[in-house]
Amino acid sequence: MNSKKIDFSVGLFVLIGLLAIVYMAVQIGGSRFLGSDSRSVTAIFTNIGGLSSGSNITIAGVKIGTVGPITLNPETLKAEVELRIDNDIELFDDATASIKTNGLIGDKYIAIYPGTPGIGFPLEGAIVDTEAAIDIESLISRFAFGDVTEEKKN
Repeated sequence: MNSKKIDFSVGLFVLIGLLAIVYMAVQIGGSRFLGSDSRSVTAIFTNIGGLSSGSNITIAGVKIGTVGPITLNPETLKAEVELRIDNDIELFDDATASIKTNGLIGDKYIAIYPGTPGIGFPLEGAIVDTEAAIDIESLISRFAFGDVTEEKKN
């Protein structure tokens, strides 16, 4: 009888330990068991310049979501980026999105200006007012070798 109590206690202890490990893995990974605390908004860019799925989305430097799948619209030949933004963040129809870089050659992320409350309406469609990524290589080559269009003018 005493052996069964010990076996049960050890089994219960192991089960609680495994549940704690699974809970910590889910918390660290940022996953959720049920439902979602984010919504999807699409942003349309002419050039994403190295932005990748899983990149951060920020407002005023604070992370508010992550970048989802990136696709090319075959009709417009523009990149459509799915933005997975926290539900509690409200965007308006005059919202803008721009691709920024952490440092000179760091990771790409999307910075959002949410728009103007009271003047704009809540965002229902895609963010079309976007700023494409800056191409560092072309800027360096223009600086080093001069602008080709400038030479033609002279």
